Amino acid sequence: MSSLPSMRQLRYLVAIGQQLNFTKAAESCFVSQSTLSAGLKELEESLGVQLVERDRQNVSITPMGQEVINRAKILLASSEDLVEFTKSAAQKMTGTIRLGVIPTIAPFVLPKILPEIRSLYPQLKIALREDLTNNLLQKINDHQLDFALIALPYDVEGLLVKELYTDEFWLAAKAGDSVMAGKDVTVSVKMAERLLLLEEGHCIREHSLRACRRSELANQDGLEATSLLTLVQMVESDLGIALLPEMAIKSGILKNTELTARPLSAPAPKRGIALIARQTTARIDEYLALAKVITDIHHR
Repeated sequence: MSSLPSMRQLRYLVAIGQQLNFTKAAESCFVSQSTLSAGLKELEESLGVQLVERDRQNVSITPMGQEVINRAKILLASSEDLVEFTKSAAQKMTGTIRLGVIPTIAPFVLPKILPEIRSLYPQLKIALREDLTNNLLQKINDHQLDFALIALPYDVEGLLVKELYTDEFWLAAKAGDSVMAGKDVTVSVKMAERLLLLEEGHCIREHSLRACRRSELANQDGLEATSLLTLVQMVESDLGIALLPEMAIKSGILKNTELTARPLSAPAPKRGIALIARQTTARIDEYLALAKVITDIHHR
């Protein structure tokens, strides 16, 4: 029976996969290049397969090497969760939580929940990262974040998911715009032609397309916004209309503008606000406490 790979060897392999450079990979692991190379050689010998191709100029990962890297990330994350579990078992609700939040949630939720967390759990610190959903989930899997606050639907297979509440979309347009006329407001084909979107990568873009029952929309002149604030400015400039999340409307995103907003007729398009973690997270108490704070504040 071949010997089992060590966590150290797997960490070296993951570093090489990320850097594709032995010198940089060694630096990221705080070892010498010769130590890293020897560890990789031992790993390849113990597994009986070639994981990395290298010559004087280039480093590449073999197909088998990539599969081993994918599995190694899971093993490393689980081992680090085990260490965190033993550390936190005696001292719950202390230390630092690394929380990722998507840009279309962060400015509307964080100002409300952070003071509450500080008040309830003064020994618990939260380090924040704002990024797109795909990047946050990757960092969850890579053990660079503990939790992420995102919007569903999104592919979260294999992760711990707690849906907290739903957030409906409202239609925003210039005051007096014809789309606001009438008792009921629905997303019609004509309305969809005027709909402005966030750029690729933002989940609200996909939610807006889903509301229009379209896989894609061609914005006028190819215009796309990089943030909700930019989207509001584009609507105010008479470039089109937009679907905005209710939390943004109720947080005053349209304040000091000439825009108006109203909810769409049932069944209105909506997104689910969810807290995500790894299945093996050692911070389950903090995960549940944070989820409760966010939910409680929303329902006040």
